[in-house]
Amino acid sequence: MRAMIALLCGLLASTGLMAEAKPGDLPPDLLGRTLDGQTVTASALHGKVVVLGFWATWCKYCMKEMPILAGLQTLATDRRLPLQVVYVNSKEDRPVFVRASRVLNRRMPGLLITWDEHGSIGEPYGASRMLPVMVLLHKNGSIADIRVGYGESDLDELVAEINTLMAEATAPAADVPTGAATQ
Repeated sequence: MRAMIALLCGLLASTGLMAEAKPGDLPPDLLGRTLDGQTVTASALHGKVVVLGFWATWCKYCMKEMPILAGLQTLATDRRLPLQVVYVNSKEDRPVFVRASRVLNRRMPGLLITWDEHGSIGEPYGASRMLPVMVLLHKNGSIADIRVGYGESDLDELVAEINTLMAEATAPAADVPTGAATQ
């Protein structure tokens, strides 16, 4: 019986089921490195709503959604809204990442593009098994939602969710009465 339990635990650990991130969790801090070698971390983006998109050049939907997210980033930047889109290239060779990043940075300068060479950054979100993956972070850095393997029909819902997070991030803090008596 002990051997069976140990085998089951080993299988769960090897498939990543025991280490899955979920809404409410704080994400792993590392979000990859940019083309120029800058390390990007989730903790450095606290105070902003963060949209993490895990992508690869072979993922047609990933490439299709990228301009939409770039447009959201541009709009947020123009309006000085606390949003940062981070697009994490997953498990592609460095030359592919370099070529794609150069092209994408020219076409969509608002996106922050990083590289996850081995897929370890996307592993807790399921990006090692399927793309596209989108992770939404509250401005406090906690995970709001994780979407795996979504399609074009889900895009309006995702944009609405991002807008809801942005509204929460820009809402004034509720006034808390000072010196209020408690019973």
